[in-house]
Amino acid sequence: MSEDIYKQQHEISKLIEQYSGRDSVHATSIPSLFLIRESITIEPISRVNEPSFCLILQGEKDVWLGEELFRFCPGKYIVASVDLPVTGQVIKASMDSPYLAFKLEFTPGEILELLNDTTLQTAQKKNTKRAMFISEVTPSLLDAVVRLVGLLDNPKHIPVLAPLFKKEILYWILQGPNRDALEQMALKGSNAVRIRSIIEHIIHNYERSFRIEELAEIANMSVASLHRHFKLVTAMSPIQFQKQLRLQEARRLLLVDSSDVADVAFRVGYESQPQFSREYSRMFGLPPRDDINRIKENYV
Repeated sequence: MSEDIYKQQHEISKLIEQYSGRDSVHATSIPSLFLIRESITIEPISRVNEPSFCLILQGEKDVWLGEELFRFCPGKYIVASVDLPVTGQVIKASMDSPYLAFKLEFTPGEILELLNDTTLQTAQKKNTKRAMFISEVTPSLLDAVVRLVGLLDNPKHIPVLAPLFKKEILYWILQGPNRDALEQMALKGSNAVRIRSIIEHIIHNYERSFRIEELAEIANMSVASLHRHFKLVTAMSPIQFQKQLRLQEARRLLLVDSSDVADVAFRVGYESQPQFSREYSRMFGLPPRDDINRIKENYV
């Protein structure tokens, strides 16, 4: 890691500590910007990750997309270009050296606007790419991050400057080696945009049963082409994607209102409680009630 990058990361770390103060995911006065702090290693957390750019300044984290592992640490950043069900775990953090991260959410529309406003050349026939990737940070990218987080010290400038600095951050990501994976989600008519429409359909209808032919018709693709491109983008089949959404929501429901397991299984779309319990155990390591009790004991 170069000395310039080290200094920039140290400056961002100080700002995150200043504006977080305690362990949590902290929303900020800058729209779509979140600061994250964890002083202990925590158990894996499953959630839907929105399109976002995440930069780690301190500590380490593992992120699982399907069965694919992404491990990132200082000097690297991770980007998700579409909504994805992931499991993340902070694996390196302490009271003296907490895990610190910067997360900036964006939309495909913002990427398309940037592509239209610049001389960046795009090609709609590029191969479909995974919608999550890790890249090395650059001084130019970190400089834009420093200026964006620094606006928290001068909130009166946020309405004018924050959109410009955010656009600059996205610009530098598009200058990197994984730009295809980001721009593919904004290019009208691309296979990745068709898959994005299927992802959105499943997310909004995860509790419903569907036939793969129905999804293929929505995407205007053959069944074989849908399967191939969906797995290229998400590392999962459509059925596996739906299953992750169902089980994540089931865990959330069991945590927030202690609902009956059979009732939760039905609410997220399962017709068989034994099947639900088997798949829940496979994903989270324990049967539903045991898993919820373990979580509550660990966080009391």
